[in-house]
Amino acid sequence: MKVSLEWLRELVDVEQSAEELAETLTRGGIEVESVENLNKGFEKVVIGEIKSLTKHPDADRLLVCEVNVGQDEPLGIVTGATNLEAGDKIPVAMIGAALPNELVIRKSKLRGVVSMGMLCSREELLLDSTVGLPRSEGGILVLPAEAPVG
Repeated sequence: MKVSLEWLRELVDVEQSAEELAETLTRGGIEVESVENLNKGFEKVVIGEIKSLTKHPDADRLLVCEVNVGQDEPLGIVTGATNLEAGDKIPVAMIGAALPNELVIRKSKLRGVVSMGMLCSREELLLDSTVGLPRSEGGILVLPAEAPVG
């Protein structure tokens, strides 16, 4: 049986890490087969809101997005995605993020325009097709409007 540590913490007072708790349970006679970190690869991935989309000045198939990620200033991010609209809530991998597929995000320049992160698809985050809105298929993951920014 799989059990979420966060779920356990709602029911009982647990201050140990998942690994420490597994050791304690095993010593007490309850075998723990494995501990999985389901957040691996989600460090520095936040929810952003697209404020604007403009055509890239030097590339027909690229867009420059202004994305609110809950900081003082929006981020400029270049994308080739065609399924996005202003106001969409999307996952944003910030500079320094290491995604589950082992891609590390760096500040980059695409055809002369600086990109301060990356908009993520389901595949890049290793999420299944039940996550996000239907128009996420084959493009950037579009989240429900009520998703909190930041």
